[in-house]
Amino acid sequence: MNVRTRKYKLETGTYIKLALANVLKQQWWVFLIAIAIGCGYLIIPSHWWITGALIALVLYLLFWLIQFTGVTQMEQSKVLFEKLSYEINSQQVLIKLNTKQGMPIKWDNIKRAKVGKNYILLIVSKAQLIHLPFRIFNTDNERKFVETILKRKGYIK
Repeated sequence: MNVRTRKYKLETGTYIKLALANVLKQQWWVFLIAIAIGCGYLIIPSHWWITGALIALVLYLLFWLIQFTGVTQMEQSKVLFEKLSYEINSQQVLIKLNTKQGMPIKWDNIKRAKVGKNYILLIVSKAQLIHLPFRIFNTDNERKFVETILKRKGYIK
């Protein structure tokens, strides 16, 4: 069975928010490093330990925020933010710009998937995400079929 979705445009703000949340989820240990630096206060009491840890954490977050904002401005990634439709089956996800232009992504290329409150998120890399809100599916059965494919492939439980 092929699931064909309606055309959907990923907004840049949504992309930045999802990509930043994805990186923070993957690299949660960075917060442990900031806490460890802040614990230097217990050895040598000075507010600079905590200030330094907070500055490092803010700079880390700004680095990723700038990276993902830059992706939205690059010419090579403009296609990600155009109106696209998707054809999903058990072999691949076909991203279609129009009826003649499209790009297949095999399920092997997808690293992780997440089913949110009202969307399905397929993570290809840190900067490449496929965001499928539930509203682009024609029927609820199509959405459930995609979730079943994700379960069979082992991306969600």
